[in-house]
This record gives sequence, C-alpha cells and structure tokens, in this order.
Amino acid sequence: MISAQQYESTVAKAASLLQKAGIVITPEERSRFEVADFGLGELEKTGLEIITYVNTQRCCAKEIIMFPAQTCPEHWHPTINGVPGKEETFRCRWGTVYLFVPGPKGTQQLGRPPAGSEAYYTMQHEVVLKPGDQYTMAPDTPHWFQAGPEGAVVSEFSTRSTDEADMFRDPRIRRAPEVGE
Repeated sequence: MISAQQYESTVAKAASLLQKAGIVITPEERSRFEVADFGLGELEKTGLEIITYVNTQRCCAKEIIMFPAQTCPEHWHPTINGVPGKEETFRCRWGTVYLFVPGPKGTQQLGRPPAGSEAYYTMQHEVVLKPGDQYTMAPDTPHWFQAGPEGAVVSEFSTRSTDEADMFRDPRIRRAPEVGE
C-alpha cells in the first residue's frame, strides 16, 4: 500500500516524464493515474505508473511510465474460459526499456531482476526497446520489463485489458493498487 502523499508525489514525477516524452495528458487523465506497487512496498524498485485512455471489449490503449530501473514483475495474460488473454504491443516513446520474453539468454544483458526477487524472474531473452521501437507479445506469453537508467515511457496497445486476471510468478504480488491515507 502507498500513502496518499506518496501517490501524489509519484503522479507528479510520472507527469514530468510524460512531459519529457512530449506526451500531453488532460487534467482528467492525470486524475486517473494508476500507481501500482504490486503490494510489495518497494515502488521505486518494483512498480508502474499507468494512464489508461481506453479499454473496451475489443481494444485498450495506455501509457506506462517507469522511473529509472523500475521493474514490472514477470507475468502473463492468461486465456480464461476459452477467451484468449491479452495480446499487447509495447512501443517505446522515451528512454529505454529492457523487455524479457521467452527465448535464449543473451550474452550482455542490461536489465536485472530486483535484488531479493531474482527467483521470480525466469524469462531471460532480452529485447532492448529505444524510442520508436516496438514489440508485440501473444496471449499467455510470460514477460517482465524494466526501465533503463533514465526511466521510460511506453505506449501499450492491446486487446481488452483484464489486468486483474494477470498471473504473476511471484506469489507475493497483489495487482490491484491500494492507496491509503
């Protein structure tokens, strides 16, 4: 859980990164920021800041803002009751993103799992995304990602997002963000 004060300072910092990326958001969108610490209480290390523009039965569009070396834990979007999980495309807008997906381990990896949580990060094939680069993942594809040293802004385009159904390798994860007093 994060405090209301931590939420506000995190949103201000994320809005600043969006501005650096040249992405304009409305005051209404700013009021809907999702700050996800995944229930681990280590937002600077493991977390995301998200603005969802649209999420219908057919499509979803988001901005994902990440602070330097901030990591989204390993997860996948499962098929549920015969409905395929989320197919998603990440497009880097600003900074650098280290995306880890199934495949052979590279020789010079730049991303690193957060200290103390290495056991929950099994994908070792690194795809480096710089501004303008994009990568599409099929449903049910395990993946995790981390911002480079300057942070990152990533646009996500996908089929319907059902993040509450995401499956995480780390059993400590709670996907729904909680903001306290």
